[in-house]
Amino acid sequence: MRRLFPVTDQTATRASDGGGGDVGAGGVGETPGASGAPGAGPNDREWSLAELAAAYAYPESVTDPGGAPVPWLRANMVSTLDGAAQHDGKSQPISTAADMRIFGTLRGLADVVVVGAETVRQEGYRPARARAEFAEAREAAGQAPAPAIAIVSASLDLDFSLPLFTSPLTPTLILTGAAAAPDRVATAEKAGARVVVAGDGVGVEPARAVRALADLGFTRLLTEGGPRLLGQLVAAGVLDELCLTVSPMLTAGDAQRIAGGPFVAVPQRFALVSLLEEEGFLFGRYQRT
Repeated sequence: MRRLFPVTDQTATRASDGGGGDVGAGGVGETPGASGAPGAGPNDREWSLAELAAAYAYPESVTDPGGAPVPWLRANMVSTLDGAAQHDGKSQPISTAADMRIFGTLRGLADVVVVGAETVRQEGYRPARARAEFAEAREAAGQAPAPAIAIVSASLDLDFSLPLFTSPLTPTLILTGAAAAPDRVATAEKAGARVVVAGDGVGVEPARAVRALADLGFTRLLTEGGPRLLGQLVAAGVLDELCLTVSPMLTAGDAQRIAGGPFVAVPQRFALVSLLEEEGFLFGRYQRT
């Protein structure tokens, strides 16, 4: 893993004297190998989880004028060079070990993981697990041992016999609308899920969902999609940050992009905060300007 951006003074100094790379945040740098190729040297190594956690730390907590905590919603997605967010319906084939380390780190930092019901079904979602590497930091931050999973579902058409409902460390949440079928709500609650109303109709209103989660004490929000949910969050203007892995693969076909759904009349501008690289995979972090 090596840092490509932001460029530090040390990066420029080492490059000018032939020494290679950045030793910025996390103390991780790059050194040209014998061929002169960046990233081929001994300092281009696997980052520790502590270094990744520092690189992806949430902004400091803030409150609004009324004293309510202001939530921060980040998304974590992967895309191929030709824009596919999945291959054969799943994201795993276009991922890599480094991407999964970042995936685990982002979960280790989050209070709650927001995910669409279709993604739960397709990806075979399981409860988030507690990881010893994050235990001390989570306890110090007042977080549960593992993030809760919050499923966005209008129909509540879910398999409540899955471990996501039968054995989570933190009770699973279901975000739905006020018009959701009462029998499905009752079934979900009987299975141990906490149903949270975040819309007046059948579906969920993204801004209300974010606020409802914050009111429950979840302010470090992470969404892992899928594309339809991310598109709704983008269209509603509630996404604060995108962590995007660009996979050096081409798939062609008709796979979804990372975000679909409603059209945004004016493209939203995000600023690049950091860019990491490993084995040709790029790991970008973008924040709303």
